[in-house]
Amino acid sequence: MVSANMYYYTKVMSQLFLDTPLSAGDPSSFRSLSTMEDFWKFTEGPFLNGMYWEVWYNNKSLPENQSLIYYENLLLGVPRLRQVKVRNESCSVHEDLRDEVLDCYNMYTQTNEETTSFGPKNGTAWMYTAENDMNGSGYVGQISKYRGGGYYQDLSRTKEESATQLQFLKDQLWLDRGTRAVFLDFSVYNGNINLFCIARLLVEFPATGGVVTSWQFQTVRLIRYVSGWDYFVGLCEVAFCLFILYYMVEEVLEIRIHRLHYFKSLWNCLDVLIVVLSVVAIIMNITRTAMVGNRLKGLLENHNAHPSFEPLANLQIQFNNMAAVIVFFSWIKLFKFINFNKTMSQLSGTMSRCAKDLVGFAIMFFIIFLAYAQLAYLVFGTQVNDFSTFQASIFTQFRIILGDFEFSEIEEANPVLGPIYYTTFVFFIFFILMNMFLAIINDTYSEVKADMSQQRSEMEMTDLLKKVLNYMYHSFWRDDLEKERVSDAANSNAWRKRNTPACVWYFKLSQNNTADVQCVSARLPGGLGSGTQFADSTQ
Repeated sequence: MVSANMYYYTKVMSQLFLDTPLSAGDPSSFRSLSTMEDFWKFTEGPFLNGMYWEVWYNNKSLPENQSLIYYENLLLGVPRLRQVKVRNESCSVHEDLRDEVLDCYNMYTQTNEETTSFGPKNGTAWMYTAENDMNGSGYVGQISKYRGGGYYQDLSRTKEESATQLQFLKDQLWLDRGTRAVFLDFSVYNGNINLFCIARLLVEFPATGGVVTSWQFQTVRLIRYVSGWDYFVGLCEVAFCLFILYYMVEEVLEIRIHRLHYFKSLWNCLDVLIVVLSVVAIIMNITRTAMVGNRLKGLLENHNAHPSFEPLANLQIQFNNMAAVIVFFSWIKLFKFINFNKTMSQLSGTMSRCAKDLVGFAIMFFIIFLAYAQLAYLVFGTQVNDFSTFQASIFTQFRIILGDFEFSEIEEANPVLGPIYYTTFVFFIFFILMNMFLAIINDTYSEVKADMSQQRSEMEMTDLLKKVLNYMYHSFWRDDLEKERVSDAANSNAWRKRNTPACVWYFKLSQNNTADVQCVSARLPGGLGSGTQFADSTQ
C-alpha cells in the first residue's frame, strides 16, 4: 500500500503550492499568508500558475483540454473553491459596547453557519449547497471542524477562464467578515506510477482576524490491479483471506470449548484482536475496490466538473491505517514464540511481575505531570504556541523530557515563572520520577533473572532446534550409515566363505619359547574344530 514513490509524489506537489512565492518581490508563500489580500494574491499567482501548465519549457503548447502539472501529472476535472461562513449577530455583545460594535461574527460552529444567499444571489458561489448535495465530507482544521457544505465555485479547464472567475469573485466581495474558511480542492493522477494525489489547501479566517493556513495531500493507489506484480499481490490477498477464515473458525471453536477462560491468556486476546481487525480490513478493502470501480468512470467522464475523490481517498487512508495496526500486532505476537528462549522470556516476566508497581508509579507520575501541564497552559498559553492548548502542553512536556524544547520562549513569556517552571519540572520529573521508574524495572529484572537461573530451564528454542537436528541425524544420516555397515559386513562374510582355507592357524608363543598351534576355523568336512591343540610343538 505504501512505496517511496508516494512520498516523493506528495513532496513535489506540496512544494509547488506551498513554497512558491506570491510574487517576484514578495518572498512570502502559502504557508505565511496573513490577510485576505494575500489569499487573493496566492490564488491569482502561484495557485493558477501551478494548476495550469499549458505550454512546454520551449513555449510549445501542451495537448488541448489537458493540464499536465510538472508535465507528468494530469489534472482531473477542474479545481474547486468552497467557503463556509457564519451569520451576523451570531455572538453576544456587552450592553456597554453595543453602540460601538454594530456587527458581530462569532467563531464557526454548525449552529452559527450561514446558509442564506448573498451577493448576486445566482450560481453556486452565492447560494448555499448542503453537504449531501456536494458529495462532501466534514474536515477538521486548525481552529474548528467544518461541515462539507457551503458556497463553492468550480473553476474552468483553462487558465484564462479561471483567472476571470477569480477576478469576478474578488470584485464582488465573495470573501467578507463572515467567512471562516476557504477550501481549495483538486485531484491529479500520475500514470507513470499509477498514483492519485488528492490535495486540499485550507485557509481559515478566525474571528480574531488574520489567516491560518493548513493543507492535506493524500497520495493513494486507487486503481489496484494493473501490472503483473499487482495481480501477484491480489493472489496474496486471497491467501490472506483464506488464512483469516481458517483462524476465525479455529478461534470460535476454542472460545466455545473454553468459554470465558479462553480470554484469561493475553496471547489469546491478541489472536482474537488480530482476527477481528483483519476481517474489518478485508471488508474495507472490498468496499473500496467496489466504490472505485463504480465511481471512477463517472468522475472522469465529465472533464468540466470537479471530481470528488475525497471519500475514496479517506477510505483508502483508513484501510492503510488498519493494515498498519494489524501488522504491528502481528509483530508483537512474535514474542509468544521467542519466549521459548529463557533470555527472551525475561522481558515478559519482568513486565508482568512489576505491573502492579508500575500502575502505582503511573498514578503518582501523572498527578505531578498533569499539574505541571495545567500550570504551563495557564501561564504560557496566550504567548507560546507549544502551550496554546492543554493537549499541546502535555505533548510539549514529553518533548522536554527528551530534550527537544526551546527554553528561551517561556523565559520571554514570563521571566519569573518560566525558569521556575522549567527547573522544578526537570528536577522532579527527570531526576526523581524517571529514575524511580528505571529503579522499579531494574530491581524486578534482577529478581526475575535470579529466579530463572535457579529454576530448571524449560525447553528453549535452541534445545528445540537441537532435538530436531538430532532426530534428523538419527532418522536419516545414522540409518544410512547403519545400512551401509550391515551391507559391508554381509559382503565381507560372503567373501570369507569363498576364500577362507580349511583352517586359520593361530600361533601362541608360550613362556618356555614353545608355540602352540591352533586351528580356529575349519570349513572342510571332518576338519579340525576351533581351538584344537596339536601335541607337536616347535621352537
